Amino acid sequence: MNRPKRLLVANVAWAHDTAERNPEFFRELARGQNPHVLWIGCSDSRVPAETITHCEPGDLFVHRNIANLFNPDDDNSASVLEYAVRVLKVAHVIVCGHYGCGGVRASLLPPDPSLPHVNRRIAPLCSLARTHHDELDARASERERVDRLAELNVLEQVRQLRANPIVRDAEQAPLVHGWIFALEDGRLKVLTSGYEADDAMTCETAAHSAA
Repeated sequence: MNRPKRLLVANVAWAHDTAERNPEFFRELARGQNPHVLWIGCSDSRVPAETITHCEPGDLFVHRNIANLFNPDDDNSASVLEYAVRVLKVAHVIVCGHYGCGGVRASLLPPDPSLPHVNRRIAPLCSLARTHHDELDARASERERVDRLAELNVLEQVRQLRANPIVRDAEQAPLVHGWIFALEDGRLKVLTSGYEADDAMTCETAAHSAA
């Protein structure tokens, strides 16, 4: 059986199991969406938002792209933010990067002529890397440089989102958070939080405090 057919068969099994577990699930889903979180994440197949946060369909409004970038001049990014804030009225925006990000690694290397779209997409990341070149050059290994730039990138996207008029001027402005995901252990780390007191806390510490 080819891969697309396997996905279709898996969908039938998932739909059946979900309906068995909660007969009202799909009827409720069809009535409309009311997510409280806009998730801006990386397109990397290893970082699916709903899976790593144990969420159900309808819980997150998701926008994913190479290296979890927000560009206010990009209608794709801006329209997602606009709809999330002005129509869905989400209470939180989470930018989630991940360690070992290929887009981040590419921004530290010479442009690949076979990837012109990717090169244009990550141009802001290349600029960010130049801005922080002293800090990055001080790191002992390429992996450390990539991972630190991944963190700096999340913080930069958070800064841009907080300054964006769609967020800044909203009647009820959402809180913007910056998280990063570790592929090695599946844990999320809080880099910056919309709640000032929670800044620099790990996801585990935040969850323990809330318990």
